[in-house]
Amino acid sequence: MSQQPIRVVVAMDFSDEIMAKLRGISPRLHIERHFPNVPDTVWPETEVLYTVRHFPEPAQAPRLRWVQTHFAGVDSIIKLPIVKAEDVEITTGSGIHAVQMAEYCLSMMLAFAYRIPDLLKLQAKAEWPKGPQEVFMPYQLRGQTLGIAGYGSIGRELARMAAALGMTVLATKRNLKDTTDHEGYTEPGTGDPEGSIPARLYPPEALASMVPLCDWLVVTTPLVEGAPPIVDENVLKAMKKTAVIVNVARGAVIDEGAMITALSSKKIGGAALDVFKEEPLPSTSPLWNLDNVIITPHISGSSARLHEKAAGLFAENLQRYLENKPLLNRFNRKRGY
Repeated sequence: MSQQPIRVVVAMDFSDEIMAKLRGISPRLHIERHFPNVPDTVWPETEVLYTVRHFPEPAQAPRLRWVQTHFAGVDSIIKLPIVKAEDVEITTGSGIHAVQMAEYCLSMMLAFAYRIPDLLKLQAKAEWPKGPQEVFMPYQLRGQTLGIAGYGSIGRELARMAAALGMTVLATKRNLKDTTDHEGYTEPGTGDPEGSIPARLYPPEALASMVPLCDWLVVTTPLVEGAPPIVDENVLKAMKKTAVIVNVARGAVIDEGAMITALSSKKIGGAALDVFKEEPLPSTSPLWNLDNVIITPHISGSSARLHEKAAGLFAENLQRYLENKPLLNRFNRKRGY
């Protein structure tokens, strides 16, 4: 790569402190911050773009070679012309959300195990139940089995936490021949880099064979355009009657209608849902009225340190770009994620 200046546009509200750190990586980087709007006049010279929602048309940005997105999934942008452009590298924010999303999943599991929603309902009524020890007998997580659908950065960090609590971990993974996680960004000291925690790994198509063994099913798999739901009626029927689903992936990876039927008929124990096929979740959705469901408004990836983590990933990729090394979290157009 030549030593010519590299024009970088940050279409994100990063702080002045973060911007100073990014500019300090190399004098070759000419970094501009444009938020909430990006003027059309900046696109022609832009070579690198960090963005959350601003994407130019290919003709607007003829020199654009790399787009770093702020989010882990690409399903919302996959049809954009700039994303389809073969000469533009797309990288995602995968890995920067792993810790907080894994902690969210664990908190939902603990909420069900210790019946926190029921306790809060009683507190709201200032009611002390009769025989509280029997009513709220918890199911400790130690000794239970956690199934993870999609063994990426979130699943690996959750597996690390679950193993520390004495749980057995099972997981589905696309490539069973390579258990390592070497392509994506991982915070130091987190996750399961070697893939050694699960007692067994399953191919994604064998999910229905894995779930009968699981007390918990956490869904972290990416959404692939045009693919059917991975948690369908057959998977739901194979689950334990007491099992709980936690979904932090995308709403469409679960057959929502079949899940509602399974929840309302108590064929499964419950669900903690942060994502939905339609968002915001319509007030008419039956999910709002089910007593075995916890609903959150797509916030599992939120963190007070998210910008700091995102900038850390971007900084590492900027250094790789300068050195002409493979970038982390590269979007694979053939795979769809």
